[in-house]
Amino acid sequence: MFQLFLRARAHSLLGSRREDKGFKARSAERDAETDRARVDAVMVAIDTALRDAEREQVGLSRRVDDALARASVTFGNGTDEYLEREALDNHHQDLFAADISNGQRRLKELASTIAHLKFVKTAMLTRFPNFKPPQLNS
Repeated sequence: MFQLFLRARAHSLLGSRREDKGFKARSAERDAETDRARVDAVMVAIDTALRDAEREQVGLSRRVDDALARASVTFGNGTDEYLEREALDNHHQDLFAADISNGQRRLKELASTIAHLKFVKTAMLTRFPNFKPPQLNS
């Protein structure tokens, strides 16, 4: 008897809630705006990452070029310079070589990353042809 009472009470409680709150969908305009906001957030993130990687690439390229110029000055111009070079000059050459090598490695990584980000951006723009990219302040 008690179980029947609980079942009837639960049924009437759930039934009254269903009647009060029917299914309501948002308007098509609101759905479109939500979708645009989602795509916009992804595109802003891609553009920011791309811009930051390109800035890093420009700055690092400048520093690698500077290191190459400084290293070339310390080499000397004699044909047997490497045989008679002082230990301190050899040490500096090794430091320049390590810096240049690391910089060139990073430049290759950045070039790959930039290419991938550009591909992702192109893919996003082809998948969402009605999307208008936001204008970022540089």
